[in-house]
Amino acid sequence: MEKPIYVADKFDWDRDISIEELLQNVIAIKEFPNQLAKVLTNIKEEDLTKTYREGSWNVRQIIHHLADSHMVAFTRTKHVVSQDVKEIHPYDENLWAEQVDYNFHHEASFMILLGVHQRWSLFLLECLKNPTEHLAKSVYHTGSKKHLSLSQLIALYAWHGPHHLNQIIFALNN
Repeated sequence: MEKPIYVADKFDWDRDISIEELLQNVIAIKEFPNQLAKVLTNIKEEDLTKTYREGSWNVRQIIHHLADSHMVAFTRTKHVVSQDVKEIHPYDENLWAEQVDYNFHHEASFMILLGVHQRWSLFLLECLKNPTEHLAKSVYHTGSKKHLSLSQLIALYAWHGPHHLNQIIFALNN
């Protein structure tokens, strides 16, 4: 069996997102570290080097990627809401995954996720209290060449965590 790149469905950039769905997405962002913790309970050092397909990141790298990516996403969320920048830029995730800190123990990145997700979800809940002011705001992503709205960012990262969690589960079970 060919191991998939996307264990879950690919993110749909073009769909409409209701306020109710956004609220559920914020809850998903808040709860993601708890879901990850359940999967990482009793994980062994050798499990951290497992991959979900040949050539993919290993479990440790995925956890570090989640911390990096979600820190960046929280910062991008603040840029969208404050409108302090007109553009955001991509970073080379694969190059970051090759850096020495991706060999460090996963616990520090898990702690980052706990803190970032708590603060980020509370910030997003405050934004949803005034949806007409915040949800129409966007920022231009130079890598994807798309204007990303706050709604899209919320939905994307509600998808992103579970997407990588599924990769971790797939790696640990194979």
